[in-house]
Amino acid sequence: MKNAYLIIFGLLCTLPAFGQKKFSRQEVIEDLQFLRESLEEAHYDLFAYITKKAFNRNFENVKSSITKDSLSILEITSLFQAIISKANNGHTEISFPGAVYRDYAYSGGTLFPLEIAFQDGKAFIRKNWSNNTEIEAGTEIISINNQAIEEVLQKIFPLISAERRYFKLARLELLSFPRLYWQAFGEQKNFEIEIKKGDTIEKHQIKSINLIEDYEMKRNEIFSENRGFQILSQSAYLKPGNFGGDEQKYKRFIDSAFVEINKKNLPNLIIDLRNNLGGDDSFSDYLVSYIADKPFRWNSEFTLKTSAILKAHVRENYDITNPYWQSVLTHEDGSIYPYEFDEYKPQPKDKRYPGKVYVLVNRQSHSQSAVTAAEIQDYGFATIVGEETGDFPSLYASQYSYALPRTGIDVKIAKGYIVRVNGSKKAEGVIPDIYIRDHLLDEYDEILDGLLKQIENKY
Repeated sequence: MKNAYLIIFGLLCTLPAFGQKKFSRQEVIEDLQFLRESLEEAHYDLFAYITKKAFNRNFENVKSSITKDSLSILEITSLFQAIISKANNGHTEISFPGAVYRDYAYSGGTLFPLEIAFQDGKAFIRKNWSNNTEIEAGTEIISINNQAIEEVLQKIFPLISAERRYFKLARLELLSFPRLYWQAFGEQKNFEIEIKKGDTIEKHQIKSINLIEDYEMKRNEIFSENRGFQILSQSAYLKPGNFGGDEQKYKRFIDSAFVEINKKNLPNLIIDLRNNLGGDDSFSDYLVSYIADKPFRWNSEFTLKTSAILKAHVRENYDITNPYWQSVLTHEDGSIYPYEFDEYKPQPKDKRYPGKVYVLVNRQSHSQSAVTAAEIQDYGFATIVGEETGDFPSLYASQYSYALPRTGIDVKIAKGYIVRVNGSKKAEGVIPDIYIRDHLLDEYDEILDGLLKQIENKY
């Protein structure tokens, strides 16, 4: 099996391996109640994007839908996701049921054979893995099995945590439509789809495909962990990858990349933060230090909420002599307090890149990558190019997790609130200085190619 397949299975399989174990209705309801109470106790602001009344009404509706005496972990996960996603916060979530998906895969499971991208309220076929060659990438898809795409989305949306529809669709693209369609609708062997070609609506019959051999083994994930550096015409191109992993190895890569970039003495540098899952500020700060001409911070305001749940998590997982984690333990449960990070100094002038810098973003620039793009924009360190990020740069984040006591399902929650450097708290992503749309998130790179053409026209 190819490495990408093994990597994504590792990322998806985040749940305990329960196998075929089921949980009683009473156990599920107890965890459901614990979920609601723990979210109110530990989340920074559970009702920032929804009223408490509406949240509780949804909770009661989900609870009343539990009529079976026992439930599978897949059923339970979907129920709990329908509760937590109502908070409309991308950093407050229950992950895709990866362990169940893995078991389904190895039992010969099948999937819907079309990946989908979304744009301007419409769904377009991004990849066709079926054997029907008449279905072309880029074609609009209207319905699946006599359900309009909007009806399909309304069944899938409760499984996805996000602040707004634009971000929900981006996260659906990221995890992939076939996976979430399976979670929402179960296995189906045959599909009737309607597609739109010009003014004509066509109907096609397609069959499901083998999950492993015909889907996971053939495709590449939208997100990219790869790091790299190359020369493109009059520009140096740097892809730093996600802001995580081995920090010393990451810093060595950044150091060596900028040594080579400065040797070339090129007038332009392009830093690519697209399809980036984010990570830690210590990584992004180090990158920014090579293009900054003054001390900087990655936020203008950062506040935390502590709780008994967070304190237990910190004691178990972190160095409690660190001042940051000490602050969590010394504040009273339920209190919200500011934490100020020191200014980060630029690299010495002879190491910094002195030319024109562009930073690429798209709707798949997540979390710390969106925060970093906003920081760079607010300080004027570079020109932002691409499309609006899905994630907000002022957001409820600083995520951590805890397990529900009965089912063991992992709950991820936001303990902090980050305000971008310019102080704006608008409910919007990073808005690029130069807008270029990424149509299907496919191999054709509209954003990079479009920028390179603009740069070439200057010379």
